[in-house]
Amino acid sequence: MALQAGIVGLPNVGKSTLFNAVSNSAKAEASNYRFCTIEPNVGLVDVPDERISKLEELVKPNRTVPTVIEFVDIAGLVKGASKGDGLGNKFLGNIREVDAIVHVIRCFEDENILRDEGDINPVSDKEIIDTELQLKDLESVEKKIARTEKMAKTGGDPKAKAEFEVLKRCKEHLEKGKNIRELGLAKEEETAIADLFLLTSKPVLYVANVDEASLHTGNKYSKALEEAVKAERAEVIVMNNSIEAQISELEDPADKELFFSEYGLTEPGLHRLIRSAYKLLDLITYFTAGVQEVRAWTIHKGWKAPQAASVIHTDFEKGFIKAEVIAYDDYVKYGSEAGARDNGRLRIEGKEYVVNDGDVMHFRFNV
Repeated sequence: MALQAGIVGLPNVGKSTLFNAVSNSAKAEASNYRFCTIEPNVGLVDVPDERISKLEELVKPNRTVPTVIEFVDIAGLVKGASKGDGLGNKFLGNIREVDAIVHVIRCFEDENILRDEGDINPVSDKEIIDTELQLKDLESVEKKIARTEKMAKTGGDPKAKAEFEVLKRCKEHLEKGKNIRELGLAKEEETAIADLFLLTSKPVLYVANVDEASLHTGNKYSKALEEAVKAERAEVIVMNNSIEAQISELEDPADKELFFSEYGLTEPGLHRLIRSAYKLLDLITYFTAGVQEVRAWTIHKGWKAPQAASVIHTDFEKGFIKAEVIAYDDYVKYGSEAGARDNGRLRIEGKEYVVNDGDVMHFRFNV
């Protein structure tokens, strides 16, 4: 399962530059004018994980396949997008399809980069996007209320009545200028709005795009943004998107090492971004390891063995018998599957086993 993250923000905040930094399969045009991006650019990037490199070193497989994250570069939103301004309906529809939102916010001054919103104000910029998403969600919620209200009030359909109550709470919340993800709906309540794919229900990460001088410490703009999103319990990742784009162009490891040294970096900001996205969505990784292939697989935290097997093939879940499991640390400690087995560290687990992050697994199934 590939996580899909949509990169959003106002025009000219560095979205396409970030996309170019993270994507290894496509390049977006980054230009200094509004609506440079109209059709969403989509690119895949390998998820950085030192564990798969270590397994590759031990197993020496014919090929190694990391898990990937899919980034979608969505055009810059503007005031009035919820009413269709600036091709807003199309762009908001693109956001509806992603799993998580990466909201890029400009936290630097540069008179050479166009800005329609006046002085640099990351909090105001965030609120502009929030308002447009909230207005679009309010439209969706009100339409569903109109469909369910009659059934709910006649009292003949308990499900409709429960749905109606949840929808009313959502409407009131949105009318206060708040995002649905802050409402704290229970799992069973979320089913009432699941079919709406509400924009403000999606988890969000904020990228504070700062100038080079603020790369390590942040600045007054990024700190104002951090303060503004405290109530959301959302993470703010401080990056310089231009530097990230330069890093992505370097192929020689020695050149990258020199670049990191020059800027005082230990890794690309992209790595932090991806790790944060996985944490945000409660995702973990398990591995399969053999001579033919070492591969990383992404699943949701809490999934049981048959569910985990389904990401390889649906037949694996249908015909699941058992799973052979070695904890990653044990695999590395004993150097191989055989070494772990000889030392009693290979376990046989059944259908109720909850997969742990880093498990090295082999599934037995019958179709």
